[in-house]
Amino acid sequence: MRHEIIDPSQFELTDKVVSIKRVSKTVKGGRTMRFTALVVVGDGNGHIGAGLGKATEIPEAIRKGKEDAMKKLIHVDMDANKSVPHDFIGKFGGASVLLKRAPEGTGIIAGGPARNVLEIAGIKNIRTKSLGSNNKQNVVLATLEALKQMKSPEEVARLRGKSVEEILG
Repeated sequence: MRHEIIDPSQFELTDKVVSIKRVSKTVKGGRTMRFTALVVVGDGNGHIGAGLGKATEIPEAIRKGKEDAMKKLIHVDMDANKSVPHDFIGKFGGASVLLKRAPEGTGIIAGGPARNVLEIAGIKNIRTKSLGSNNKQNVVLATLEALKQMKSPEEVARLRGKSVEEILG
């Protein structure tokens, strides 16, 4: 099953910082500045996670974001040409991301935040369209949600009690 807890120590994980924001809180003595870092980690072979880290300094926020992302690793099903098994729309907050299958040689056709997630996951051929909100955090989480919902033909066949040939036609 895909939703079991994945141990990050068994993979060679790479990380990519999607965004760093400076946020401030107004208190009696003035404003306190902090940083939030949205970080994506993955092994380039179907495991991916995203996390948010907050701290007073940028490197500390990135480290916390990376730790958070490692706790939320998921496995992504891919087909033979390193694309997704079927088209799907992932939604998170106001953001929706459409993921479409693509043949070999297409490459990753995606906007910034979605591209970061797909590259780190190891997907090589895909077309995407970001719909709705352009908030980077929500786009990343919507992409992850879509990847989490993906089912391989084998899994669909098992759930329906049919053979893979019947499912694929």
